[in-house]
Amino acid sequence: MRTERIIIAAAVFAVGVFIAVLPSCKDAQAGDVTGYTPPMSTHADTVKRGEYLVTVLGCNDCHSAKKFGPAGPVIDSATMLGGFIASNGVPKASKVNGPWMLFAPDLTAAVGSWGMSFAANISSDDTGIGTWSEEQFFRVLREGKYKGLSNSRNLLPPMPWQGYKKLPDDEIRAIFAYLKSTKPVKNIVPAPIAPDKL
Repeated sequence: MRTERIIIAAAVFAVGVFIAVLPSCKDAQAGDVTGYTPPMSTHADTVKRGEYLVTVLGCNDCHSAKKFGPAGPVIDSATMLGGFIASNGVPKASKVNGPWMLFAPDLTAAVGSWGMSFAANISSDDTGIGTWSEEQFFRVLREGKYKGLSNSRNLLPPMPWQGYKKLPDDEIRAIFAYLKSTKPVKNIVPAPIAPDKL
C-alpha cells in the first residue's frame, strides 16, 4: 500500500513538472523552425541581439576588410562593416570560366561567371545603410534587391540572401538596429564589373 502511494505521488509530481515545463518546450520547438529569439524588451536588447546575429551569421567575413598578421586575417576595426574599401583599388582578375569563384585575399571582392562583385558597405554611414529604412533592409534580405529598392537589380553572388530570408522578422529588425548603431565608415563601394569587362 505504501509503495502504491509513493508511485502515485511520483506520477503526480512528474505530471506537474511536465505541465510546468511544457510552455518552454513549445518555445524550443518553435525555435527549431524559425530560430529561437530571447525576449528583446528594450532597444539595447535588440541591438545586442543584432550584434550577436551579425557575428554568428558571418557578416564580417565579407563586409569587413581584414589586416594580415602572424595569426592570419583579422578584421580591421577602423573600417569594420564598411564593405570593399574603394581606396585600396580594384584587384586585377581575369574572367573565371566554369563553376569556379575566386575571392580577394580579404574576402570583400569576388569574381565568377557573373563578373566581379564587391561587398556592400553596411555600416551606419550614409554611404552605407545610414539613410535606409527598415523596409529597405527587409527587401534586401527577403527579396535580394540591391539597396532594398524594389526596382533595383538583384544582389550578386556571393551574398547568401536566399538563406537569410528565412530569418524571423524580429531577428532581421535586430540586425538592422545593430548595423544602424555601428561606427560609420565613409566608403563608396565600386559598382560590379560585368564578365566582358574583366
